[in-house]
Amino acid sequence: MSTAIGQPINRVDGHAKITGTGCYSAEIALAHMTYAVLLGAHVASGRISAIDTSEAESAEGVLAVLTHRNLGRIAAQPPLLPSLLGQPAPGETFFPMQDEVVHYAGQPVAIVIADTLEHAQHAATLVHISYEETPSMTILDQGRDHAYEPERIFGGLLPGRQARGDVEAGLAGAAVRIDVTYRFAANHHNPIEPSATTAVWDGDQLTLYDSTQGITATQLTVAALLGLSPSKVRVITHFIGGGFGSKAMIWPHVTLAALAARHVGRPVKLALTREQMFSSCGHREEQEQQVVLGASRDGHLTAFRHHKLSPTSPFDDWAESSLGVSAQLYACPNYEGIYRLIRANTMTPTFTRGPGESTGMFALECAMDELAYELGLDPLELRLRNYADVDPASGNPWSSKGLKECYQRGAERFGWQRRNPAPRSQRDENWLIGSGMATTAYPVALFMPTQRARARLYADGSAVVQAGTQDFGNGMATVMTQVAADGLGIPLDRVRFEYGDTDLPNTTATVGSAGAGMVSAAVHTAAMALRDQLVAQAIADSKSPLYSADPSTVIVSGGRMMLRDQPASGETYGELLQRHRLQDTEALGSWTPPPLDTPYGLATFGVQFAEVAVDADLGLIRVRRMIGVFAPGRVLNTKTARSQLMGGMLWGLGQALLEGTDVDSRLGRWANASLGEYLVAVNADTPDVEVEFVEVRDEVVNPLGVKGCGEIGQVGAAAAIANAVFHATGRRVHELPIRIEHLL
Repeated sequence: MSTAIGQPINRVDGHAKITGTGCYSAEIALAHMTYAVLLGAHVASGRISAIDTSEAESAEGVLAVLTHRNLGRIAAQPPLLPSLLGQPAPGETFFPMQDEVVHYAGQPVAIVIADTLEHAQHAATLVHISYEETPSMTILDQGRDHAYEPERIFGGLLPGRQARGDVEAGLAGAAVRIDVTYRFAANHHNPIEPSATTAVWDGDQLTLYDSTQGITATQLTVAALLGLSPSKVRVITHFIGGGFGSKAMIWPHVTLAALAARHVGRPVKLALTREQMFSSCGHREEQEQQVVLGASRDGHLTAFRHHKLSPTSPFDDWAESSLGVSAQLYACPNYEGIYRLIRANTMTPTFTRGPGESTGMFALECAMDELAYELGLDPLELRLRNYADVDPASGNPWSSKGLKECYQRGAERFGWQRRNPAPRSQRDENWLIGSGMATTAYPVALFMPTQRARARLYADGSAVVQAGTQDFGNGMATVMTQVAADGLGIPLDRVRFEYGDTDLPNTTATVGSAGAGMVSAAVHTAAMALRDQLVAQAIADSKSPLYSADPSTVIVSGGRMMLRDQPASGETYGELLQRHRLQDTEALGSWTPPPLDTPYGLATFGVQFAEVAVDADLGLIRVRRMIGVFAPGRVLNTKTARSQLMGGMLWGLGQALLEGTDVDSRLGRWANASLGEYLVAVNADTPDVEVEFVEVRDEVVNPLGVKGCGEIGQVGAAAAIANAVFHATGRRVHELPIRIEHLL
C-alpha cells in the first residue's frame, strides 16, 4: 500500500539549509585546526627550475611548506575509472608534486599550512618559484594535425569507434544530405560551494570531511593513493553545495589535504578558491563535432555519421561520451561514430552535467532541424517518421520509453501546431519571435556494483534507515525517507534517513543520473526485508492475530500489519516487538543491478520546446518560455524531480547562450576563471519554465522502476533554443554559446 512515493514532500534538510545550521565541509570546526593554501603552476608546460620557500617558512603562523621535494611519494596511482563503478576513481591518472614537471597551468606545485587562513594566504605570496617553460598546446586548433583515434575512452568503458551497417552506401543512396560541423566552448561546473576537504588523523585512522558526490569513491581513492586499507579511511559528507560532475571524481586536493594533515600532525582544512575550481576539478572539454545525415525524400534516415574531435590531457584518453545515446535515438540502419583526441596541456576533462549527451544531442538535434527544413517537413513530424520502436544499436526492445506521449503532450502544451514554420515570420515590435524543439535522451546506467542499505525499526514504531550515500542538493535524503516509509508501511514522520558516512552500508557515487535508482533500490530492499521479517515473526507467533496467515494476504499501513480482506485482524509493529521484549530489530538489504548484457535498450526520453525573441537590430536573444516533458520512469517526489528537471533546463539555457571558458593560448591559462566573467544564467535570464512528467512503468532498471532525472533536463534544451533562434532569424548558428556577433 503506497503512501509516500510520488508525493511532493518538502526537503527534509530544507530547514537546516535555510537557517544556516547545515555544516558544509569547509565549515567543519575541529580543535587545533590548521589551514592549507594550494599554489598552482603559472605556466602550462615546462619544469620547476627553482623553488624558494624560506621566506614563507619563516612567516608568522606557518607550520610547513610542502613541495615535490618534501611531500613524499604516493603508494600507487589507481586507474582512471568512472566513480559509478565502486572502485578508486581519481580524476586523472596523474598525481602532482611528485616531481618538477609541469603539465598544465594551475597544476598544484606547493602547499602552505598555517595556523590561520590569513597567515597561510600571506605566506603563499612569499613562495618564489621559477620555471623553465616549454611550448604548450591548449586549444583544439593548435593540435588538429596531431589528433589520434583512441582505442577506448571514458576510463576504458567505451570504444573509440562504433558502427553498424554501411554508412557510405547509406549516404550514396540518400536523396538529401546534411553535413554540418558544430563547435563547443569548454564549460566549467561552478557549483556555489567550491570543493573543500578537512582532514584529521587519529593515529593511523584518517577522517575526511569532503565535498564529494561519492563518499565511497573518496574513501577508496585516498586509501589507494596512500597505501591504506579502506577500513582506515572514513569519509563524512552531510551537506554539499552542488556538484554537477565536478565532485564526481576524486581530485588531487583531497589526498593532498590528508598528506598535509599527516605532515603537521594536526587537522588541515584545504578549500579551493573560485579561480582554482577552474583548474582543479576537471571541465567539459572544448570540442568539435561533425554530423552527416542522409535521408530519403520522404524523410527516413538512411545514414548517420557522427565524429568528434577534442583535447584531452597528456596522460588520459578522456572524452565525454557524446556519441552514445545519439546513436540510439532514431531508426537509422547505417551509423558510424568516431572519437579523435588531441594531447593538450590541460588537466583531464571530466563528467559535466549531461556528460556527452548535452553536446552530442545538440549536434544531432540541430542537424535534424536543418534536415526537416531541407525536406519541407515539420521538425516534429521528421522525428516521428524516424521513431525507434527498438534500440537501433542492438535490436533489443526498450525497457520503457514513453517518447511519443512526450511529443504529443509537449506539442499540445506549447501550441506547436499553431506556429508558422517560415523563418522570420513572427514579430513582436522589434523582436523576432521563434520557436524550436528537440528530443532529449539520457542513458540508464546499470554497470555499478551491489548497493546496500540498513533498516532498523524501534518498538515505538519509528525507524532509522541508513545508506552510505550523499545529498548534494538533489533531494536524496528526502526521497529515500519516502522510499523507506513506503516499504515499511509507516508514516513519513516516523522515518529518519541517515547518510553521508562511509561507516554506513556502502553505495556508489551518485552520478550519471543513477543515484535515485540505485540508492532507492537498496533502501527499498532493506525496508521490504525488515517488513517481511516482522510479518513472518507475527505469522509464527501464536499470540498474534496474524498467526498462521498467508504472508501474501498481509498488508502494512500506518505501522500496522493486517489482513487485506480483514483489516480488523492485525497488530502494530510495536505491539509485536514489545511482546517479544525487543527494543528494535533490523535488516540489511542489498541490490545488484542487471548485467550489462541485459537484452533491453536502456534510456530515459523526453522532449524540449523553446520560444525565443531576438532583437532585430542588436542580436540580443531572450528566451521567453521553455517546456519540457519527460518520461523518467517512476517519480519518487514530484516536487524535487521537477526542481531537478527545471535546473537542468536552465543549465541548457546557459549552455546555449552564456557559458564558455576561453583559453589564453599564449599563456595556456583559462582567461575567464571567475563568476564575473564566466556567465551563468541568473533570475533575470530565466524564462517561464514548465515541466511535465509522463510516467512509464519499467520492470527492468530496478525494483521501483526509477530511471533518474538529474541530467536529462539539460539534454535537448540548448538545441531547442538554437532551433528557435533559426526560426526567429533565419540564421543557423553552429557554435556554442550563441553570441550576439553570430547574428549580426
